[in-house]
Amino acid sequence: MIIIPAVDIKNGKCVRLLQGQKDRETVFSDDPSAMAQKWEKQGAELIHVVDLDGAFEKSPVNLLAIKKILSCAKVDIQVGGGIRNENTAKMFFDIGVKRIVIGTEAHKNPKWVKNICRQYPSRVVVGIDAKNGLVAIEGWTETTGMKAVDLAKNYEDCSVAAINFTDIYRDGMQTGPNIEETRRLAEAVNIPVVASGGVSTIEDIKNLLSIEKFGVTGVITGKAIYSGSLDFREALKISGRKNQ
Repeated sequence: MIIIPAVDIKNGKCVRLLQGQKDRETVFSDDPSAMAQKWEKQGAELIHVVDLDGAFEKSPVNLLAIKKILSCAKVDIQVGGGIRNENTAKMFFDIGVKRIVIGTEAHKNPKWVKNICRQYPSRVVVGIDAKNGLVAIEGWTETTGMKAVDLAKNYEDCSVAAINFTDIYRDGMQTGPNIEETRRLAEAVNIPVVASGGVSTIEDIKNLLSIEKFGVTGVITGKAIYSGSLDFREALKISGRKNQ
């Protein structure tokens, strides 16, 4: 299982939000690229970068900060937040992003997203954020009537790299990931699932490792590694990933 550190960017700074609420933020660094380099040095193989302003504004906002990360980091970078059209997707690939994460449009415009997935096989991640099992979109401000499992199943035939599954109620709260819902989603689809939201301690990593056999291939962690409640190197060690 791959352990993926998150670098969330708001107003050019590295922050974490509680339950995706933009007015409940903690600033961890004025330099997101420095944080990306920190996790790379500790052994990260992939870094999850989110343009939080882009998610709310529906187009990239923190492009300069993302470009700086790309210029500094040697590991693969995946980027999400505000990717709503083909030009934006192509732009990110052209500047060196390994994978893009598409969330809202995966629900609102599946035909376009499937086309992008096929055009860039294994380079598009479908981000599914859920409240009580139902898909949330528009920077988590709107909950739909669609089940997360049903949305994931729509993308089984188009070379999706992974499903990033986030339980919004747990994101940034360090209350432990939703193991049951994550397992249920992974069992239901043939796409690799990456868990996100609520990771707090090494016990949470161990709990996720127990469902790796169902197709949970990774976990994204943010606040826990910034606050120190989770030691990133220790998480890598127990996951079977070697420090670089």
